Amino acid sequence: MSSSSSSSSSSSSVPAADTAAPDTPEKSRIPKVPFWAQILLGLVLGVVLGWAARNWDVAWLGTTLTKIGEIFVQLLKLAVAPLVFFAITISITNLRNVHNAARLATRTLLWFMATSLIAVAIGLFIGLLTNPGSGTGLSAEDAAKPDTTGSWLDFLTGIIPTDIITPFTELKVLQIVFMAVVVGIAALKLGAKAEPILTLGESALALLQKALWWIIRLAPIGTIGLIGTAIKDYGWDLIGSYATFTADIYIGCALVLFGVYPLLLGTVAKVNPVQFFKGAWPAIQLAFVSRSSVGTMPLTQKVVERLGVPKEYASFAVPFGSTTKMDGCASIYPAIAAIFVGEFFHVDMGVKEYLLIVFVSVIGSAATAGLTGATVMLTLTLSTLGLPLEGVGLLLAIDPILDMMRTATNVAGQAVIPVLVSAKEKILDREAFATARSFSVEEADDTPAEPRKAAGREPVTAS
Repeated sequence: MSSSSSSSSSSSSVPAADTAAPDTPEKSRIPKVPFWAQILLGLVLGVVLGWAARNWDVAWLGTTLTKIGEIFVQLLKLAVAPLVFFAITISITNLRNVHNAARLATRTLLWFMATSLIAVAIGLFIGLLTNPGSGTGLSAEDAAKPDTTGSWLDFLTGIIPTDIITPFTELKVLQIVFMAVVVGIAALKLGAKAEPILTLGESALALLQKALWWIIRLAPIGTIGLIGTAIKDYGWDLIGSYATFTADIYIGCALVLFGVYPLLLGTVAKVNPVQFFKGAWPAIQLAFVSRSSVGTMPLTQKVVERLGVPKEYASFAVPFGSTTKMDGCASIYPAIAAIFVGEFFHVDMGVKEYLLIVFVSVIGSAATAGLTGATVMLTLTLSTLGLPLEGVGLLLAIDPILDMMRTATNVAGQAVIPVLVSAKEKILDREAFATARSFSVEEADDTPAEPRKAAGREPVTAS
């Protein structure tokens, strides 16, 4: 008894500062640089180093920047195929935890189409207003057909794979999506028999997302390489030749990003748009740098959940949005680019052609498949309109600079739609939305995943 008391007394006599010491590691004294600041610093360094490599003809610096950018993009693409497959498969099975799941899915797709329609209309308006293909100073020698083209036949027949290996080795995202949808629906039909496979799938998805978080942490370094390479290869002179076209793309995307989306959030979802951007900004800025909707997908889903969207619905809406919802790449860009190519080759277009642009943008947006670049979507648009595919060669030179803003707009839209639908279905956690804030990549990465519950989970109810 006295021993216990003595021990207790001895324990209580330890100074408070000593007992608190383990909870306050020394590294906390060094302030962490916010992720957005790291990205901004990477942008500045990339511009400076790219300019130096171009103007001072520093070969080793240019090569280093190129390799850094290439490695970062390769790392992102490495996880794309299995990530898309498992994310979409699990997202479909998670819908069984949501009442009126069919209505949620339908409304999501309808909002995807509605915002695409608005975006392509803005693109057409800006293109017709500014005549981006006139007075560029470019010549026909600058035009060339791309190595990869798209057609409606390829788009339709290319959805169904000939085997289960090629889509993963050749990164055919639409075919991966098709197989994931089939497996997800089959798992729903099997019920309890599919539970072991789904548990394995969720474990694989968690592993992939963890690895992708590590890659995302490298984004500031990747930014230096990607931006530096763009400045080194193209410089300001080339940007000047495409000044109107570049401005059109950035203005069109900005109108959708900071005009249309906030308007929909305020009027339809009845939420504060500023609060949305505060919570979604980490994903938007990563999209701007990485130029990959799929590569940004784990971060997009994280911000959507923090904005109050139920996890079961977010895990469906975000993966599908990352592969099919492309307001920047599939709506604004092909609309303005088609006008650019038509004007450059002196091909007159009328109401019929403009309606075809709208149709291709709204229906064919999945052709972009969430990967870097929108060449397939552009060639699909040009071939539908009967415009020269050589026009694509004119725009490939400036594409990386345009793709940053396009992808940022894509990802913002992929986050907006789940918030809109959740608000309309009265399943949005408005308190979580109101308190959502920007967060560091480390903080998001360290958030533990929820264990799978095969039974007894309280379903989310859409009213």
